[in-house]
Amino acid sequence: MSENKGGRPSLYSDELLERISERLSAGEPLAVICREDGMPSARTIRAWIVENAHVSAAIAHAREEGEEWLAAECLMIADTPLVGIEEKHELDKEGNLILTETKKGDMLAHRKLQIETRLKLLAKWNPRKWGEKQEISGPDGTPFMVKILNLTDQGKP
Repeated sequence: MSENKGGRPSLYSDELLERISERLSAGEPLAVICREDGMPSARTIRAWIVENAHVSAAIAHAREEGEEWLAAECLMIADTPLVGIEEKHELDKEGNLILTETKKGDMLAHRKLQIETRLKLLAKWNPRKWGEKQEISGPDGTPFMVKILNLTDQGKP
């Protein structure tokens, strides 16, 4: 770490880095971790990443593990029904809200939202790995061919 130049003392320690890395490895976002009392700000952690290759590697590895953990969690959510109660309410003639129907069953919409949220986070955090693949095609629908020319070799046999 860089030396402290008259500001507040650095919070950095290997133990703190390990605690942060463990939480990132479990899919917890850095912003959530940094909101907790006693944790450094996200800005401070980003500065540590820039200043220290060990911190950078540890955070990158933890984030990669966290992404895999979130992907596995999506499968678990998809494979595990969540039973809940859905209630339907309506207004009666006097304008009072009354319960008209109660249904017990799988909370499918809630599970879809949980999965979709995690997948969107993954695509935002690491679009090359988790984002939708974009294909560029020509007017007839066939993929573009890219040919790389070495301009220094132009005109040579």
